[in-house]
Amino acid sequence: MPQWPEPTERELEILKVLWERGEASVREVYEALRPRLGIAQNTVQAFLRIMDEKQLVAHRQEGRTFIYRPLADREQTHRRLVSRLLDQAFDGAIDRLVHSAFAVRQPSQTELAELEKLLEEARRAAEGPRPTGRRT
Repeated sequence: MPQWPEPTERELEILKVLWERGEASVREVYEALRPRLGIAQNTVQAFLRIMDEKQLVAHRQEGRTFIYRPLADREQTHRRLVSRLLDQAFDGAIDRLVHSAFAVRQPSQTELAELEKLLEEARRAAEGPRPTGRRT
C-alpha cells in the first residue's frame, strides 16, 4: 500500500470536494470552495498542480481542461490525521481527545447512539474471539 503525504489544511479542503464529487475541474473545485474560503481560482489551480506532484490527486485532460480525481483515500487520510492529532496533542490518550471534542460540541442523540455502538464493538474486539463450539 503506498504511503501518501499528509495533506495541508487547504489540500484537505480540496480533497473533500474531490471525495464528494469523484472528480472535478479546477473551476468546479474553485466554485465549491469560494463561498467558504474566499479562495482565488489560480490558487486552486496551483494547489492542484502541487497535489498532483505529491500524488494526492491525478488528472486527465479533456480538451484544455484538466479533470482531477483524488488518489488519497478518504478513510486512510482521516485515520492518519486522527492518529497524528491523538499522538501529538493528547499523548495517545483517547479519553482526553473525546473529552475535548465534547467540550467543543455536544453530540446529538443520533451521534450518541452511534458512539455507544462503536464502544460496544470496541469492547467485543478487546475481548478477543469467542469460542464457536462446545468442547468435548
